[in-house]
Amino acid sequence: MLAALIVVIMAVFVVRLFYLQIIQHEHYLALAREEQVTRLKIPASRGEIYAMNGSKVVPLVKNETVYTVFADPMIMDDKEKVVKVMREVAGGNLREGFDKLLDLKETRYQIIAYKVTRTQADKIKEQKLSGIGFQAVSQRVYPEGQLAAQVLGFMNTEGVGNYGVESALTEELQGKDGMLESVTDVSDVPLTIGDQNINIPAQNGKNVVLTLDRNIQSKAEQALAAGLQRTGALNGSVLIMDPQTGKVLAMANLPTYNPAEYFKVEDAAAFNNATISAPYEPGSDVKTFTMATGIDKGVVKPTDTYNNTDYITVDDRTITNATKGHTGNITFQTALQYSLNTGFVTVAQRLGDGNSITKKARDTMYEYFHDRFRLGQLTGIELAGEAKGTLISPDEAEGNAVRYSNMSFGQGLDATMIQVTAGFSALVNGGKYYKPTIVNGYVADDGQFEQKAAAPAIEQIVAGSTAEQMKEMMHTARTSSFPSIDKAGYEVGGKTGTSQVIENGQYSTSETVGTYLGFGGGETAEYVIMVQVSGKDKLLQGARDAMPIFTDISNWMLDYLKIQPKG
Repeated sequence: MLAALIVVIMAVFVVRLFYLQIIQHEHYLALAREEQVTRLKIPASRGEIYAMNGSKVVPLVKNETVYTVFADPMIMDDKEKVVKVMREVAGGNLREGFDKLLDLKETRYQIIAYKVTRTQADKIKEQKLSGIGFQAVSQRVYPEGQLAAQVLGFMNTEGVGNYGVESALTEELQGKDGMLESVTDVSDVPLTIGDQNINIPAQNGKNVVLTLDRNIQSKAEQALAAGLQRTGALNGSVLIMDPQTGKVLAMANLPTYNPAEYFKVEDAAAFNNATISAPYEPGSDVKTFTMATGIDKGVVKPTDTYNNTDYITVDDRTITNATKGHTGNITFQTALQYSLNTGFVTVAQRLGDGNSITKKARDTMYEYFHDRFRLGQLTGIELAGEAKGTLISPDEAEGNAVRYSNMSFGQGLDATMIQVTAGFSALVNGGKYYKPTIVNGYVADDGQFEQKAAAPAIEQIVAGSTAEQMKEMMHTARTSSFPSIDKAGYEVGGKTGTSQVIENGQYSTSETVGTYLGFGGGETAEYVIMVQVSGKDKLLQGARDAMPIFTDISNWMLDYLKIQPKG
């Protein structure tokens, strides 16, 4: 009987063990894994951002490790010492009322300080305070301060890129987090045992090198600030481009901000890069496009003449010149030099039947302005916030002769500075359109600069002979209107622009925008600079207010780029 009882008991154990070890094997294995195996995210390091410094690269945005300090009030044994040490070392990094958080004994985690540096963290660790821990976090730092702030953008508290490069190139910059799945101890320290461990390394983000030149950007911001102070303008922008490649060398905007302290900005408009995000009526700068269209179509030459009476009638509208007195038979070179509206309405008429701006003339202007010069189109530059602008098609009801007469001298259309500058660059580089770009390459993990291959021109938008004539016209206009202000031996030219501002559907009589668009170089055009100044209820002019900023930068550029004089 005893033997039989023992056999029965043994059988029960065997059945039970079989049930637990065989039938319920996967269930208990899953429970064990849940307790023993931890999945840890390996954060990728966000890519840093660089600019050019001549032929070398310099950092504009870097990563810095800082620490969040937290406390476990339940195991803290000396609150007074913790308070004393934290106030002495962490200071302004402390969370307001942190000492009261240390009294919450029923909690296990209270953040008491943010953005503590490594030096501060080491000093706190030396005190061996019980119940105090550290969590390493990465933050963006800006070695050049607010330089090119609107181009860079910033990272918000949730780690999301906002504005500029930080937003537009976030996929390249952020990289891809890795993963470690392993058996860990009670402190979540991975152990080496386990045949199902997973270790996927993080892929750090790319280190992007911008086409901006640090020194050119700095000069543009300094010259713009001085110009605004001199003129009383409230807002201003400068865009500098290499017309031979489409690379942007500088983008300056005022007012600006410090990306490290973006949260202190009261007016969000400071975040916008006005060179790409603020369409406006370019005004007389567009006269260069009208003249180029006429030359390219063979209906006008710089030396051709027309009869200027200081006014011209289109349908039921009378268009007048802002500058009066140059009447009689004058050349189109004179019309460009004195920015006479009548001259460019005449060019538009000659694109038609010679007397009116026909549908043929409007189609031709739309083809050149929109399809070739790409006004009213997104350029696709690698920055967030680019705006499109507006260019009315002649197939629309509003695309009538009056609209296109206004467009011939820069009214009745909206474009951005980047669109105008890219189109203008074709007029000084032989007629080729290059897509504007802000990315010059990358810095590899070994610290070497890997430059992107220069993109070819998208297309030849005007003939080379047209571009040469336009270049000479703008040089002649500048030297005639502003003699002896450029360095001798160089070819510098440009066009002034003074455009009206629309308020409540009508042109304001108390506010204008001043611009200057020009180029400089020796045998070839080495740079294009566009300057814009504006302000609420400010009457600003291209020649008086924007042109001196161009001249300041241009003369400096000739020296900085070591450009050889012409001939």
